[in-house]
Amino acid sequence: MVEQVTRGIKISIIVDFKGSFLKNKIIHYAFAYRIEIKNQSKDSVKLLTRSWKIIEANKNPYYIEGNGVVGERPVIFSGKKFKYESGCLITSAIGGMKGFFTMVNFTTTKNFNVEIPLFKLNADFILN
Repeated sequence: MVEQVTRGIKISIIVDFKGSFLKNKIIHYAFAYRIEIKNQSKDSVKLLTRSWKIIEANKNPYYIEGNGVVGERPVIFSGKKFKYESGCLITSAIGGMKGFFTMVNFTTTKNFNVEIPLFKLNADFILN
C-alpha cells in the first residue's frame, strides 16, 4: 500500500495486476487500483478534478485529466472517507502513476491540490 497526506487529506492506494492480453497485435498489461480518500482535516471538502501522469517503461509519459473520479465528485466530510476502484492499461510490464486531486474546502471556499503519490504498475512476474 502507498499512502500520502496533503493538507489533512490521506490518499491510500492498493494495486492489483489483472493479467495481460493482445490488443491490435500489442501486448497490454491490465492493472486495477483501489483508492481511499480519508478526510483527516476539520473541514468538509469536495473532489472536483483529477490529473494523472502515467509512466510506461517503453515510452514517454502521458497525462489524463478529468472531472471527478468514476463519474462522481464526492463531498467528503471531516473524519469520513470515500473509496473507489479504477484501472489502467499499459503496454509495458513496468510502469507507474501519480498525480493530484483538485478539491475545494467548504470552510475557506478555496481550491487546493492533494498529491497522489507515485504507485507502481508492475506485472506479477517482474521482480524489483
